[in-house]
Amino acid sequence: MQKTQDIRIEDFNYPLPDEKIAKFPLSRRDESKLLIYCKGNISETIFKSLPDRVPTDSLLVFNNTRVIQARLHFRKETGALIEIFCLEPSDPHDYVLSFQATSRCSWICMIGNLKKWKTGALKRTVRIGDSHITLSAERKSTHGNAFEVEFSWDNDHVTFDMLLERIGELPIPPYLNRETEESDKETYQTVYSKIEGSVAAPTAGLHFTTEVLSRLHEIGIPCLELTLHVGAGTFRPVKSETIKEHEMHTEFISVSRAFIETLLESGRKIIAVGTTSVRTLESLYYIGRTLESKPDATAVDLPVKQWQPYDGSPEISPDKSLRNILCYLDRIQSDRLVTSTQIIIAPGYTFKLVKGMITNFHQPQSTLLLLVSAFVDGRWREIYDYALSHEFRFLSYGDSSLLMP
Repeated sequence: MQKTQDIRIEDFNYPLPDEKIAKFPLSRRDESKLLIYCKGNISETIFKSLPDRVPTDSLLVFNNTRVIQARLHFRKETGALIEIFCLEPSDPHDYVLSFQATSRCSWICMIGNLKKWKTGALKRTVRIGDSHITLSAERKSTHGNAFEVEFSWDNDHVTFDMLLERIGELPIPPYLNRETEESDKETYQTVYSKIEGSVAAPTAGLHFTTEVLSRLHEIGIPCLELTLHVGAGTFRPVKSETIKEHEMHTEFISVSRAFIETLLESGRKIIAVGTTSVRTLESLYYIGRTLESKPDATAVDLPVKQWQPYDGSPEISPDKSLRNILCYLDRIQSDRLVTSTQIIIAPGYTFKLVKGMITNFHQPQSTLLLLVSAFVDGRWREIYDYALSHEFRFLSYGDSSLLMP
């Protein structure tokens, strides 16, 4: 049997014509198409009928992250335009503290037109209310293909969050091949987004409306929320021949004690809304497994590494894993688990918590397609062939699927 690390990414390629990529969303979110894959059978409906198609003993899990206006543009005195794409905070490292920072903060960033910015600070004037503020950006250390950038500004009453809101640009996916439009500020956010920090939307959630959520509530299907801040690495194709050479991006996750308690007590089938929710839920299992072998673990021991699910460590039950996390939260006297995950889910992976998944149609040769393949026991091509031949719209603003193997 092929080892997961030896999977060849070329086996996960498929033809995706540009006209199949949805460049804009539908005017009504829940009028999108929904493919249903259930125990090998494929059918389709409209997304607003989702509440009537999920099992009555389901529990839906949503990612409540909110996309930030992460692209900042500066123009040098020479006229060169420099784009700074904020990926994650470095000082302060906490998202909330960084957004609330006044006068300075540092972020790990990607830089566009880097060759034109060798040294020195970039500056631009920002007007907020009656105040004119000078925002400066200075390159610091290198972090792989990214850089630490220190931002500073001359007004203690203005937060970094206010600056992003005023002059930042929402980072829509690069494969849309268009500029961000004003409408994207609303349509590229889920209706339940709350916690700022993502640079890409958890797009399976874009189909939900308040009406669909209300219908789920009416028929007694619980809806829980967790947070995973989606990184730009979600768009990065696998360029190595086999996936063992591909380095997964690390993403921030936050889960409440009440969330974990509900998972333990409900006895319901967990349906994850989006691959981000899947990665968070499955990561919880490996955090609990770490705590099983190392009950005195501290926060530095908990981040889930890329290949941790495949390391051959002794397995425990999902319930035991979740209880271990509750014991850890008791020990550190916290009501919230905050850590990170680098998990890669690919064929050969055994799902621990997730029994169903709502997800869009993903790029060829992507880690998200590997995850879908793992979930449907390798039958992804049947699903994608059906979607391509039945006029489904692909990628972030496209249609979605309900997968129940």
